[in-house]
Amino acid sequence: MSSTKTNSTEKGAGQREPQSPRSGRRSRPQVPLPTHDYAALVAVFNSLLAIALLVRKCSREPLPKRVEPQDLVLFALATQKLSRVITKDKVTAALRAPFTEVEGKGGAGELEERPRGHGLRRAIGDLITCPFCFGTWIASGFIYGHIFTPRLARAVASIFAVAGLSDFLQQAYVKAQEMNDQI
Repeated sequence: MSSTKTNSTEKGAGQREPQSPRSGRRSRPQVPLPTHDYAALVAVFNSLLAIALLVRKCSREPLPKRVEPQDLVLFALATQKLSRVITKDKVTAALRAPFTEVEGKGGAGELEERPRGHGLRRAIGDLITCPFCFGTWIASGFIYGHIFTPRLARAVASIFAVAGLSDFLQQAYVKAQEMNDQI
């Protein structure tokens, strides 16, 4: 007899339903992770990096010595906003639709989605529903932009940084209104 503890709830006469180990809630049946397809996405990411470095080296211009702190802050703010726009916004749901299924409403103007399908379709769905995962790709894009066309990269990043800060201010305004209504 095994001494390992099962993580399930009583369903009926001898039947058990799996639970999520962390939350105690029912979990969906586990679908095998598409690890080979994840590896393909990692290869694409690394290939883009190698190509960018090779192109820069062939141009005979050196890489910038460093990214200035104000650019890092700008790119970080822009990455946060753009990753949420791509992975969560209702407006960009059409771009995610081939790879995701809508589960319900998320935060303000956002949707909660889950990946659909198997293999590469599922791997892409996992990537484009995770703002943390996709944020690395976006951050790389801003840094590549900074290497090749710094003024353009800053201009594009500024748009998303300002929009992200505006979102924060909108949320703060709503909270202040709610607090004011309670007085």
